[in-house]
Amino acid sequence: MNKDLVRHIEANIFPLYDQVDPAHDIRHIQKVIENSLRIAKHYDVDEDMVYCIACYHDAGIRHGRENHEKTSSEVLRNDVALKRFFSDEQIRLMAEAVEDHRASSNHEPRSIYGCIVAEADRDIDPERIIRRSVDYTLAHHPEASKEEIRSIVLFHLEDKYGRKGYLKLYLHDERNEAGLETLRVMIETQEAASRIDQLLNINPAR
Repeated sequence: MNKDLVRHIEANIFPLYDQVDPAHDIRHIQKVIENSLRIAKHYDVDEDMVYCIACYHDAGIRHGRENHEKTSSEVLRNDVALKRFFSDEQIRLMAEAVEDHRASSNHEPRSIYGCIVAEADRDIDPERIIRRSVDYTLAHHPEASKEEIRSIVLFHLEDKYGRKGYLKLYLHDERNEAGLETLRVMIETQEAASRIDQLLNINPAR
């Protein structure tokens, strides 16, 4: 890994994640970096590019979740410091990968780099997904009751991760495949609902 690249990103890009909701903060970015580098070992790709894409993939979310893949891509494209480390073609590929990472995208990633960051961003650990979904909903619906938060989170989980959900996996990754099946069973058996209740301190008997 290019140490100068890492220093630039840690000094100038990581602080952008201090301005976002808990579901997209630096802990999430670090997890996507870890997942990306793990997945990338199975493919003939540039490790510095994989790292860079993971670092920038949510950099624009501070401007709002809607279209954040595009605003994040623009952050990468407009970072002139990256020209010290990458060619124009590499920057184009990385920007496209950032733009293609979103689970609700209406098209498949245009390169292996987009597939890697998309797979890494899925990070299908059921407990983490439920907790992040609650955190995000609490941050964006501060006036909602606990019961309303519960309903929003349950709808999101079914809509995205359910058997008819919109989430797609583009690469074979045993962790994500196993995690997705576990989460689907949790949704179907109401175990996910019980976990949400615990996180929100909802009394099930009420």
